[in-house]
Amino acid sequence: MADKSILVTGGTGFIGQVLCPELLQAGYKLDVLSRQSPEAVRALCGRVTPIGDLTAISGGPGYDMVINLAGEGIAEKRWTEARKQALRDSRIALTRELVTSLLSCERLPEVMVSGSAVGFYGDQGDQPVTETTPPNDEFSHRLCADWEIAASPLAEKGVRVCYSRTGVVAGRDGGFLERMVLPFRLGLGGRIGSGQQYMPWVHRRDVVRAIRWMAENGNARGAYNVVSPNPVTNREFTRTLAKVLGRPALFPVPAPVLKLALGEMSRLLLTGQRALPERLQTEGFEFDLPDLEEALREALARPA
Repeated sequence: MADKSILVTGGTGFIGQVLCPELLQAGYKLDVLSRQSPEAVRALCGRVTPIGDLTAISGGPGYDMVINLAGEGIAEKRWTEARKQALRDSRIALTRELVTSLLSCERLPEVMVSGSAVGFYGDQGDQPVTETTPPNDEFSHRLCADWEIAASPLAEKGVRVCYSRTGVVAGRDGGFLERMVLPFRLGLGGRIGSGQQYMPWVHRRDVVRAIRWMAENGNARGAYNVVSPNPVTNREFTRTLAKVLGRPALFPVPAPVLKLALGEMSRLLLTGQRALPERLQTEGFEFDLPDLEEALREALARPA
């Protein structure tokens, strides 16, 4: 493992900021592709080599591993047509360019772990969702499916490619929890819509561990649901969050209000997947924080 080289895209993001220091500590050499300044990249990721543009790696020596996590936040802005295109470009177009650059290198990577999401399956109601569940065709499915297809030319060349179909990630200092917590702290939190839709959550620590497991496990390939083995409904999630914060959860957000405010993007909050990490568990991966209350307490703990 020591001296192996890794290229990480999205290294300055919510997951990458934890993943990169762990990889450095394990002895890997890291290049991080980012539009941010080299100083900002090192401040967030550690002693990595910042790469500002994919042309810097084209025709170069190549990497042992590639971890592709780049992509703008899907829930940060209303889904206008321009926003949808920006989401596609930040995932699909970038992944295509990345693959083209890697194919031009002197050697191909042994493995590429490429980002995806359980949004791949679309709305699935309350049925259990594994990696073999047929998707419901909607925007989130097409976005994830095309994102995965963009990485597939490497698999056709014999590279071991894994797709990390990640759920809603809970962790400290950022992510969706940061946006949810304030209303709850003010006593204004509550379920979303009926609250019966499933929230396929996972703790950031387990996402980082799963990505490393996929990268380092020579038998891993294909799609993996990176979600807790204990899925909960939105009602259960908000009730547990309120308990952890010691606040009530008395103010539900009605579905019509969300639809009016967010348009098509409201489907992210009003629908869901009862996703299960079937392949990870079958192939021997063990979760550190599979219990929601324990995971939320860790994510929301104040620094000592």
